[in-house]
Amino acid sequence: MATGTQEQIGVVTGASSGIGLYTALGLARTGMRVVMTGRNRDRTEAARRFVIERVREAKIDALLADFASLDAVRDLAAEILARHDRLDLLVNNAGLFSPHFRLSQDGYELTFAVNHLAPFLLTNLLLDRLKASAPARVVTVASRAHRGNRIDLQTITGSQDWSMMKAYGRSKLCNILFTRELARRLEATGVVAVCLHPGIVATRIAQHGGLVELGWRLMKPFMISAEKGAETTLFLATLADPMPFNGGYVVNKTLAQPDPAALDNGMARRLWDESARLVGLSG
Repeated sequence: MATGTQEQIGVVTGASSGIGLYTALGLARTGMRVVMTGRNRDRTEAARRFVIERVREAKIDALLADFASLDAVRDLAAEILARHDRLDLLVNNAGLFSPHFRLSQDGYELTFAVNHLAPFLLTNLLLDRLKASAPARVVTVASRAHRGNRIDLQTITGSQDWSMMKAYGRSKLCNILFTRELARRLEATGVVAVCLHPGIVATRIAQHGGLVELGWRLMKPFMISAEKGAETTLFLATLADPMPFNGGYVVNKTLAQPDPAALDNGMARRLWDESARLVGLSG
């Protein structure tokens, strides 16, 4: 991150549990002021206390936003901008794994809305502040679940060809394409954009009851901990020079080759334009 005595500010979405919680804890240990966002008031407050109990001098803000609502994302961005005159880091960590087809409050397929449209909108709304604070960075948590998936922009917001795994995998493919296009647009601004696969992490993401949760619980002993899962995020958020990773997909703190579909620059640009239209941004 930037050197000097000025206080560093970082935002971590989905910080009430799992990878996001341990990302916030790791950042607090560096002395950064951390804005932890979550959907549930009690869990987010408990997460804030969890960090403060372990880092007594931690500077933590806890803000609420339901990423199933684009208006809530807009309100969150406005509150962050009102509270902080600089922004050095945005960690797009919040994510959803839905066992049923559902729509967001804006009428879009829920997994796509929460995992892609919400961070796309939040990043864009905070982008001027990130640029003004440069050097800064945007770190987005993707997944190797993107592999084997393809995007059809005509149908991605609806129910066509929907399955739980396809919806999740497509949203993670969107995360990587978004990062590539964001890095291109941020060239020479001093803001780095990078995404990562955190590993197969034992989080709450698939705990929704039924066979999905049963399968997840059976797999949990073979997964890594949330603390271990946060390591690559923290590495990218704090290393002195992130530029070699700009626009890249990182696994185990190393640049990795994503699925060929994630390297399609034309699709990255089309996805950006369509996402901007869907969330009501120009350009």
